[in-house]
Amino acid sequence: MSERLTGEESFCRDVESLSVSKRLVRSVSQKFKRKNHRGEGEEEDDTRAVSLSCLTLYGRGGGCKVVADTGEEFGDYGGRRRSNSEETKAYIATCGNEETVVDCFAYGMKEKFWRRNNRKILQLKAAPHDSMNVFLPDDILEMCLVRLPLTSLMNARLVCKKWRSLTSTTRFIKMRRQGSYQSPWLFLFGVVKDGYCSGEIHGFDVSLNQWHKVGAEILKGRFLFSVASIQDDVFVVGGCSSLTNFGKVDRNSFKTHKGVLVFNPLTKSWHKAASMKYARSSPILGVSEVSPDCLTIRSQQNRYERRFFRSRVGGESDVYEDPHRLSVRRQFRDSGDEVLIPNTKLLKYPGQKSEPTYRDHKRYVMIAVGGLGSWDEPLDSGELYDSFSNKWTEIPRLPVDFGVACSGVVCSGTFYVYSETDKLIGYDIERGYWVRIQTTPPPRVHEYYPKLISCSGRLFMLSVSWCEGDGQIGRRNKAVRKLWELDLTYLSWGEISVHPDAPMDWNATFVADKSLIFGVEMFKIFGQVLDFLTMCDMSDTRTSWSHISRNHVAHELDAASCMTKSMAVLHL
Repeated sequence: MSERLTGEESFCRDVESLSVSKRLVRSVSQKFKRKNHRGEGEEEDDTRAVSLSCLTLYGRGGGCKVVADTGEEFGDYGGRRRSNSEETKAYIATCGNEETVVDCFAYGMKEKFWRRNNRKILQLKAAPHDSMNVFLPDDILEMCLVRLPLTSLMNARLVCKKWRSLTSTTRFIKMRRQGSYQSPWLFLFGVVKDGYCSGEIHGFDVSLNQWHKVGAEILKGRFLFSVASIQDDVFVVGGCSSLTNFGKVDRNSFKTHKGVLVFNPLTKSWHKAASMKYARSSPILGVSEVSPDCLTIRSQQNRYERRFFRSRVGGESDVYEDPHRLSVRRQFRDSGDEVLIPNTKLLKYPGQKSEPTYRDHKRYVMIAVGGLGSWDEPLDSGELYDSFSNKWTEIPRLPVDFGVACSGVVCSGTFYVYSETDKLIGYDIERGYWVRIQTTPPPRVHEYYPKLISCSGRLFMLSVSWCEGDGQIGRRNKAVRKLWELDLTYLSWGEISVHPDAPMDWNATFVADKSLIFGVEMFKIFGQVLDFLTMCDMSDTRTSWSHISRNHVAHELDAASCMTKSMAVLHL
């Protein structure tokens, strides 16, 4: 106690020697007493990251100066910039030793300084659950996002720019496609609302049993087009649009399109692909994966190269080299079974740029045959689209006596096409020629066109036929839609199952995905348009149909949607 009094008396004598006011002396003396009562063993508070050095008093020009060094954490925010003379001038402490710490801040200033310079630490302590993503590496965050359903993934992209860019990369989409985190989605195109071709796409999430609307202004006014899916994209091929009543389904004055649009549901983006050679509406489409050495692709490429290149060897004229290949064209003219030359090698000419190889990527082709032309005439021509080269090339025409194509699908590397006259042909995609398939067609009602479906390497057909009941042969009680399967060994059709709904829709649409067959039927009854969405699992031995959605979309659509609709299925 005596030591503290001695220190206080010495401090007062030192301060009184200066020309300062008594009020300042009393304030500093009281603060010094409070410091001594805290004890010598008290440590500095490290969690607040505050370091206060000795407060020194300087006498300059007959006055005193009290300076508090707040260290690097606080910085010199409010202080003035010292001149060179002040920086070089050495200040001497006038009271106590240099290790003595004097807190000359007003009450609460120390806490205020610390809070201002440590806002981020306070935010993390106050709400740690809102900032957990800060501590997650990108690879772990990517593994979490790749497992989300598509609806949740779209909402996650709205969180921040980082998540949006992370989920939009090619690597992320490839990881999602290769994993087992995708579920089937059905996309309904070509709906008519309030008399106009609506620029809307209706997507159905099979796993969550929910419908979603996607805006598509680019399709507004376009009808009678066909759709096909390639990986994560949907191709919209051909179609019509009215010339006088824009946006309405008007077949009196219309324009037939040959353009192709590509829609990506993951990014909700559109872009144009190469246009077809011929304008056509409601074409029959088929998609198949081919090898990079596909003979059809290579032969079409050789034709394109020979068309724009003429060789001259030894200075001889090319007049006698049959530049138009008349002999080859005469040989295959009007031939229903065109056989391409095997073992065709790619020729490389001087100055020709070598194309990149795609052996490490999947290559897809899309075939479009039939449909209606610009003058509403049935077409028998066919075209093939290569997804890598983004080019359309012509393929051999349909046989003359085949008739009008009404349905088609790719199964095990062959594009099968069914006609209104119950004839079946197949196009070998690898070799590039048509093959007639002699089968006995199942009985059907000719007002309903059959639909070909390919599922797990098996070829099916859905057709409407009369059902005979009560043991009375020849008595037609009701019409039912049956599922038939073609035995590719004996080329005979066999009945598999019966659809539970009555065939009310003349233009029912069916698509397949892996082992599942989806169908949508829309019809107008009692002044209201109804829709039924059914599914059949072919991996099940019972092969029974089930309803997965009823009356969720069509109640706000027009009856014209029954004839203009088309559907595609994707795994997203």
